[in-house]
Order: sequence, then structure tokens, then C-alpha cells
Amino acid sequence: MITLFETRPVFDAALPLLVLASSLIPALVIFFLPEERVRTRTLLNLGGAFIKLALVAGMLWGVSQGQRYEARLPLVDDLDLVLRVGALSLLFLFLSAGLWLVTTVYAVGYLEQSPNRSRFFGFFSLCVTATVGVAMSGNLLTFLLFFEMLTLTTYPLVVHRGTEAARRAGGVYLAHTVLAGTLLLAGTAWLYSLTGTLAFAPRGFVADVADTHRWALTAIFALLIAGVGVKAALVPLHSWLPRAMVAPAPVSALLHAVAVVKAGAFGIVLIVYDVFGIEQAAALGVTGPLAVVAAVTILYGSLRALFQDDLKRRLAFSTVSQVSYIVLGVAIAGPLASVGGIVHLVHQGLMKITLFFGAGNLAETLGIHKVSEMNGVGRRMPWTLGAFTIAALGMIGLPPIAGFISKWYLGLGALEAGVHWPLYVLTASSLMNAAYFLPILHRAWLREPAVPWAEPAAGAQPHIPARGASTWWRRPETGWLLLLPPLVTAALSLLIGLFASLPFSPLEWSLLISEREFRYP
Repeated sequence: MITLFETRPVFDAALPLLVLASSLIPALVIFFLPEERVRTRTLLNLGGAFIKLALVAGMLWGVSQGQRYEARLPLVDDLDLVLRVGALSLLFLFLSAGLWLVTTVYAVGYLEQSPNRSRFFGFFSLCVTATVGVAMSGNLLTFLLFFEMLTLTTYPLVVHRGTEAARRAGGVYLAHTVLAGTLLLAGTAWLYSLTGTLAFAPRGFVADVADTHRWALTAIFALLIAGVGVKAALVPLHSWLPRAMVAPAPVSALLHAVAVVKAGAFGIVLIVYDVFGIEQAAALGVTGPLAVVAAVTILYGSLRALFQDDLKRRLAFSTVSQVSYIVLGVAIAGPLASVGGIVHLVHQGLMKITLFFGAGNLAETLGIHKVSEMNGVGRRMPWTLGAFTIAALGMIGLPPIAGFISKWYLGLGALEAGVHWPLYVLTASSLMNAAYFLPILHRAWLREPAVPWAEPAAGAQPHIPARGASTWWRRPETGWLLLLPPLVTAALSLLIGLFASLPFSPLEWSLLISEREFRYP
């Protein structure tokens, strides 16, 4: 029987369960739908996405006033499955719910002519169920269960095309994530044997045993970080991510911006702040090595991206680099740095999903997969490349786009903490960001196309209306379901940078999290 948090109204306590159910129930129904039931499947997908976003939005005001929403499912002894929504979890939850909606719209348009759509959208919804479960985890056991569910539900999406390359990529992904799950389980069991609890706390729960089990806790920290670090693509645990780019564009967007890598980064935040506590982690001396790993990952990912001609692989190595900004902000162990890292959960998600939407539009409409094929494509697809340009400039860190806000606070946080070397890492990374994004924009906007853009390239699956007037609003450069999502996410990337100081903005919410839930040495 489910025991609901007794000091809250029953409906408030049930909200976390309803958030899970809004994608779980559509997923189970979709698996049994025939392929030809397109409208029913689309209604279930979009209906579940809208309901989830509405439920999450409904909790926003309560959480801003200090309320927590919690539900418990007793398992064994004093270990419960706990779903809890506070300020930190709501940030990741809102990102997941919002980007699931736009990715669902994009996926409906992208896969309209593809086989096995019921299987794809069933696992697609299960993947989001696992992601929001990770976001709402109230203890390490719940996190572990949903984290492993995420592995099982994303694997079928990675191998969806059924090609030999997809199967190889899926095998690499599965090998990495199963190993990660083993390390995470070992660290969780060891920690429970020492502390007798796994419940997340704003300042951690290991302080009582820190003096007597210092070396054990250091080893446990390493196990837990390695376990979640695979999904966060920390070097040298990152190699699955570029290989997974054989998956369809909606899956790539989901992996990079919403689900897998963000779940890994969010897991690192939880381990540092809610398991160990930033004060105790600093006392153990584990934040310094974590910052070094993050810095190496940032520079390595940027360096590798420079030499990738395949557009999606270049974006994948960019993700390897950019996600570790979150880890670096956490590891610097200061208020402003943590704000820069946490807000980058949202900022990077919006910008990176825009980039993958753009890459998917180029591949599906014109058959373009490589940077070297992009000469003059901005004239053929100006709206797609306009959105891509905003996101790319944001990744470089140009104001007033969201990426600038993240890097500004990371830099201020490093100065506040009295460590200057992260500034050099951020500067070098930004220069390399410019070195691998600006040539793309130069090719797209300023170079002459090698061939006319009148017809899609051979082998492409064009999403262009066959008939209609030449005016852009009646005959867009690609299908509206593919065009609207990157326009929306690019606009949001710009707007949340321009209006970063408004109430309930990602930046203001991150400042609230830092003030309310974290304690610094």
C-alpha cells in the first residue's frame, strides 16, 4: 500500500505519482497500438506530455513557498521508494517535462514515415518516466532504481534503426551503463552498511560516520561518482556517447538534453550535496579531484569536437564538454559556482536540443550529415539555421544568450572560492567552442553551395510539402512539426538569457536552491 505524506493534503502528496503516471500509462497503451493508429498514438503522446507539464507547473508555486511534495512506497525494513519534489528536483523535473513536450512534437514529425513507431514511442515515454523518477528521487535507493530503468528504456531507442552500426552502438552503450549500475549499486550498499540510511538530506547524511570511516567514504564517493559519471560522459567513461549518434535525431536530442547525460549530471549534484553534503565532501578532499576530472573532460571534449566532420559527432563531443560545466560548478564548492553549474542543467539542455533538432532537419530534409556538406545551407533553410546559430553562439558563451549566464556565474564562483585555474579552463573551452561552431556558421551562411538546393539530396526523406504557394508560411523549408521545436527552444535560449533576473527564471530558481538547500564550508 502507498503511504502518502501525512502532513500534506492527499492530492498534494499524490502529485509525484501523477507525474509518473502521465507518461507511464500512455507508454503501456502505445505498445499495444497497431502502427496505423497514428492519431491515437499522437494524442496519447502529446496528451501525456501536456498533462505532465501542467502538473509540474502546478507544483511551482508551492515549492517556491517552501512546500515539498512526497509519496512513499514501503519496500523492506526502513527502506522506502520515495518520490519527493523540492526546489532542486523541480528544476530538473521542469526541464524534463518541458523538453519532453517539444521533443514529442519533433519525433511525431520526424518518424511519420518510419516503421515500428508504437515500439519507439512506447520506450520513448518509458524513458521520460524513468527520467522524472530520477528527478523526484527522495533517497539513493529510489535514484538507483530509476537510474537503471533509464538504461533499460533508452537501449531500444539507441538500436531503433536496427542497422549493424546501431546494434554495435547499443552494445557499447549497454556495456558502459551496466558497469555503471554495478558500481552505483556497490557504493549504495556499502554506504547503507555504514550509515543505516539512504535518505537524501539538504546537507548530506554521512557526517555521523565521517570521523571513523574517512577512507571508506572516500572510496564510496569514487564508486558513486563513477557509477553516475558514465551517463554524465566524464572522461574516460564517455566513449559510448559519440557512438550512440547513430540513433534517430529525436533520440539524440533526448540523450543529450533531457534524459541520460542530464540524469548523470543531476546524480553528481545529488551525491555531492544530498548524500555527502558539500561541507563534508570538501573535508574529505574529494571535491578537488572531481573538479580536475571535470576540467579534463571539458577540454578533451572541446578538443575532440574540433576534428569531427560528422555534424552529430561534433555535437556529441560538445556535449561531453558542456555537461562537465555542471560538474565543475558543483566541485568548486562555492555558492556562485554551484548556481552556474545548476543553471547550466537548463541552459545547456535548451541550447543542445536546438542544435540536434537542427541537425535532424538537415539530415531528413536535405540528406546533410557532415559539416563539409553545409555550404550555403543557411539560404535554403534560414529558419532552421537561424535557430542553430542562436544555440551555437550560446554554447560559445556570447551574451545575451543563456550560455553566457552559466559561464559568467562559473567564473564569478571560481573567483569567490579563491581558485583561478577554472577561469583558464573556461576561457580555453570557450575559444575551442568558437573554433568548432563558427566554421559551421560560416559555411552555412557565407559560402556558396556546392550543388543547387532546389531538390533534396539523394537518399533523403524530405519533409517538404509537394504542392502549395511559394510563400514561406504555406511552404516552409521543412515540415512544421520539425521546424517549430527548434524555433521554440532557440527563442527560449535567448529569452532566459535576456530576462535572467525575472522571478522563476532558471537563474533565480538556482539562486533559491543555493540559498535554501546548500551549505558551504
